Amino acid sequence: MPTVAVLAFDGISPFHLSVPALVFGRAGIDRPADWPYRLRICAEQPGELATEAGFDITVRYGLEVLDELTGDGSGPADLLIVPSWIRDAVPSAPLLAAIRSAHRRGTRIVGLCLGSWVIAASGLADGRELTTHWSDAERLARAHPAVRVRADLLWSDLGDVITSAGVAAALDCCLHLVRTDLGSRTAAELARRLVLAPHRSGSQAQFVPVAVPAADQDDPIERAMVWASARLAEPIDLDAWARAAALSRRTFTRRFRDRTGTSPQQWLLHQRLDRARLLLETTDDPVERVAGDAGFATAVSLRHHFRQQLGTSPAAHRAQFRTRSLIKN
Repeated sequence: MPTVAVLAFDGISPFHLSVPALVFGRAGIDRPADWPYRLRICAEQPGELATEAGFDITVRYGLEVLDELTGDGSGPADLLIVPSWIRDAVPSAPLLAAIRSAHRRGTRIVGLCLGSWVIAASGLADGRELTTHWSDAERLARAHPAVRVRADLLWSDLGDVITSAGVAAALDCCLHLVRTDLGSRTAAELARRLVLAPHRSGSQAQFVPVAVPAADQDDPIERAMVWASARLAEPIDLDAWARAAALSRRTFTRRFRDRTGTSPQQWLLHQRLDRARLLLETTDDPVERVAGDAGFATAVSLRHHFRQQLGTSPAAHRAQFRTRSLIKN
């Protein structure tokens, strides 16, 4: 079972701590007997910690969960999550050393929201990029000039280092990790339990000026997304798509980007790739049929976009998650 270590600290936000506990530990929702993750909340100094909500929590594990067998037989952490951080707090040298050591052993390091400050302080992102809450991006960039700070993404995944934007984007990031580890079907089933979209395409740029319409207003972009989602297997012409939203092509394209942070074409590509991943994991249909059902003109087109966007092939993706399914059964 992969061990997920979540770092707690004095003054932590209960919400940020609960996100990985909810996704990886399935705290408060049904947990299948074969759920593969083992969750461990740890702290530099185990024991009683204050939260910013006015109540205390007790943490059993220390940083030894990152590199040692614990008393219950769980192994070193496969994933270390830093769920936010206290602004202007300097991570201690022992904490940063433990993070670097875990990274060298192959542990994936995750910073949710302001947790990216700890990742940046560790040096693991020097010469690379991190994502953080849009309101803190400028401060982080000034504090760590060797890091490229992204304020236009919900999350970024470098393979060994994963970071997310703030608050709700932490849920998106954790679901992305489940999707990476266990496949689209498992992530979608978990998202349904959480009453969340299994995959939000776009960027946090849409939240800088709040782009959600007032409750009494119709949202033509939301309507256009539903329209396109029901027609993924069909050719979707941008002009016809704009007409479905009762907008001109130019206005539709502009408002779609304002609403989602991405272009209509890029959003549609991600939806089709998600459909293809699910079909590859849950059916025995040949790749040619999967391509058609997901809206790609040919299997060659599907393979090209799969490789470009996901870094693998449809056949390799199917084999990876089919093997996991056989092992589980």
